[in-house]
Amino acid sequence: MPWGLTRFHQSGQSHFVTFCCYHRRRLLDTDESCRIFESALERVRRSYRLYVYGYVVMPEHVHLLLSEPNCPTQAKVGLEWATRPQQYTLADALKSLKQGVSRRLLGNAEHFWQKRYYDFNIRNYPQFVEKLRYIHRNPVKRGLCERPEDWEWSSFQHYSSGCEGRVEIESEWTARKRERAAGRLCPAVELPHSSQNRA
Repeated sequence: MPWGLTRFHQSGQSHFVTFCCYHRRRLLDTDESCRIFESALERVRRSYRLYVYGYVVMPEHVHLLLSEPNCPTQAKVGLEWATRPQQYTLADALKSLKQGVSRRLLGNAEHFWQKRYYDFNIRNYPQFVEKLRYIHRNPVKRGLCERPEDWEWSSFQHYSSGCEGRVEIESEWTARKRERAAGRLCPAVELPHSSQNRA
């Protein structure tokens, strides 16, 4: 994130996050490195209980659209949560993600990623749609493929077909699937920034 800008965490808003490889080197330009990133993102999604709405892995940077970690309320904190060392902030989740990837690919967390990252709070539905489109169109704009569906390392396939990928994407489809699995289906599932929540 550029110097002088303030991050607003624990705001309840979604975040558009970008972080780059060290000196913008192409450290994510192999299938193996992209799979490792996706595996680490899914691990962090589960560990920190956050929602991933969209992502793209580019050769030298990553874009994410995600929620803040779903922290348990005081009333729900049990022994399991009391003994866990993780802190449930977005900054901690992103640090864990970056360290997990760099340790597996280089074995040195200091020189895989740039230290700072860009973090933009999503305040409304049009911003959410704009950032999600930007994420999915980024490989096309860079000339890496002709169409968003041609780039394997993004969440686009989920939105175009509803198929499950390596990273669970939170959308109206996944929310309804969760409801069905729990034996209930509400008629209108509301997600942050969904069309049902337009102001």
